[in-house]
Amino acid sequence: MTSWLIAGVDEAGRGPLAGPVTVAAVILHPQRPIDGLGDSKRLSRTQRETLYPQIVARAAAWHIEHVEVDEIDRLNILHATLAGMRRAVQALQPAALHVRVDGNRVPDGLPCAAEAIVGGDGLEPAIMAASILAKVARDQLMTALHAQHPEYGFATHKGYPTQAHMDALGRYGPCPHHRRSFAPVRMASLQRPLF
Repeated sequence: MTSWLIAGVDEAGRGPLAGPVTVAAVILHPQRPIDGLGDSKRLSRTQRETLYPQIVARAAAWHIEHVEVDEIDRLNILHATLAGMRRAVQALQPAALHVRVDGNRVPDGLPCAAEAIVGGDGLEPAIMAASILAKVARDQLMTALHAQHPEYGFATHKGYPTQAHMDALGRYGPCPHHRRSFAPVRMASLQRPLF
């Protein structure tokens, strides 16, 4: 009966210049199916936001972990992401018996066996669910950060290096939510000190 305790793990926000990287881990319940799961990048915002509460309500377990900018700058984005994945899996109740991670790396220190699946967010339903939770949760957080720092346009680009974001970074310099270890932010901070 416990053979279905397989966690899917995915992240959102490795590439942005600002905000956390967000990781989710999800164990789907075999008796509570969720229609419409897919790779979060291929779903519309409306589809993701419709699926989010269904995943939360029907999953056997789920956890969202935000890895903040100071940890990203201290560890680098890859190791910060892997640390977030480890914490997300460790927080699941019930605990996973197996973990499937989107990508080509498995974090160290997991409490069970794990495998990496390249393109897993388009193949494995539990990873699809995790990708949706991570994407929606991070987008919500970046919209909240927009209210604190509207000059950067976080609600629109979610911290990714769009031209508008780069222009704002050059004009205003970095804010505390920018990743100082990323080259464009580091260059902007030389011209204008961090808040």
